[in-house]
Amino acid sequence: GAEQFSRQQGLEQVENSYFNTEHRYQQLQKAKETIKKSEQPEQQAWEYLDIDYKYGTVGAVAVDKDGLLSAGTSTGGMTAKRYGRIGDSPIIGAGTWADNDSCAVSATGHGEYFIRFHVAADICSRVKYKGLSVSDAGDEVIHGVLQDAGGTGGVIIIDAQGNIAMPFNTEGMYRGYFKGEDKAEVAIYNEDE
Repeated sequence: GAEQFSRQQGLEQVENSYFNTEHRYQQLQKAKETIKKSEQPEQQAWEYLDIDYKYGTVGAVAVDKDGLLSAGTSTGGMTAKRYGRIGDSPIIGAGTWADNDSCAVSATGHGEYFIRFHVAADICSRVKYKGLSVSDAGDEVIHGVLQDAGGTGGVIIIDAQGNIAMPFNTEGMYRGYFKGEDKAEVAIYNEDE
């Protein structure tokens, strides 16, 4: 669809190889070899790839001076993903959600589980309907619902009062925040907090 649209607009067409970088091309070749060697290569690439191939999400949540919330999530996708796979990032409620009555969430991780359990919206629903803090709601979903089902990943959450939570059930998650005049905080592992 994108190629057809670009042709209709008269844009210059180039070979797909134009977009390759040597590093990413080698990563793809290695991923394909790993999948070929697996006992069930028809299964999702996710199960066979090293951690380096799985994550590439960038997310943001924000609250403005009037207490209005927003969230955004973008992903580079998953190396060697199955044709037609759509992750959680573009699915509102799975990888991204913002509701001025509860919180804003952006997620990263094993997208199929985030989709199945509507993770971002579930966290906000727990804040809104159960009266939980963003920290407690995030922990219930990430360390409970998601982890119990076998899903891995994490989220960043903010509410209208500026309370922030960034739970994850993986070894680490690159994350940070900035509040008003305060110093920016950045962390990767749990002990960084």
